[in-house]
Amino acid sequence: MAAAIPAVALVTGASRGIGRATAQQLAARGVRIALNYHRNDAAAQDTLTSLPGSGHALFKADISDPAACATLVAAVHKYYGQLDVLVNNAGLYEEHDPRKVGFAEWAETWRRTVAANLTGPAHLAFLATQLMRTAGHGRIINISSRGAFRGEPTAPAYGAAKAGLNAFGQSLARALAPDNIHVFTIAPGWVATDMANAHLAGPNAAEILAQHPLGRVATPEEVAATVTWLALEAPATMTGCIIDLNGASYLRT
Repeated sequence: MAAAIPAVALVTGASRGIGRATAQQLAARGVRIALNYHRNDAAAQDTLTSLPGSGHALFKADISDPAACATLVAAVHKYYGQLDVLVNNAGLYEEHDPRKVGFAEWAETWRRTVAANLTGPAHLAFLATQLMRTAGHGRIINISSRGAFRGEPTAPAYGAAKAGLNAFGQSLARALAPDNIHVFTIAPGWVATDMANAHLAGPNAAEILAQHPLGRVATPEEVAATVTWLALEAPATMTGCIIDLNGASYLRT
């Protein structure tokens, strides 16, 4: 009997943080990683070198650009001939307090934030599912945020985009269940990534930690472990779920 061909996962924003940890944990399970990143060539190469196993490759692309999304998915398919898992991890957080910014900054921040956190992931999911439907299987994991539920008063575009991502994932789960394609969403709170560490070590650190009964925020590895389980092991009946991963810092009903 021929050996099974290892799965291929496209992980966006994989040069650092949650994306890097996800790529490492999936690779450790034998998955071949299509590692997407935007700008940081050195960090991407470092992540690539850190991955166990073989068959991994770098794919540089700005997922907020629809044309780049199409080029990215086509390049992954050309390189591997398959795409089994999409992890929509790449995102953008920019503060734009509605009490402090002008309209030009407000409008441009909304454009960038929605493009990176909602429209880009939606485009990638659409393109990936065209390949997955042909293959007869696939899994998509979207990385959202607790901000989709509790609100982001100084970054409202981020909260709104992540809420949209939640709804998009649930819509896609209903649409694609007959095709054996399952869609899951994870909504982390604070995670100890490079992007968050400046805040976690800043003047508001005590306030942030006070939100967390555990006395600490999540690690990238904890989020990555959840992504890996959803990608490889979670039952199909979980499709459409949104998993809170915020250490009880925000509880919703």
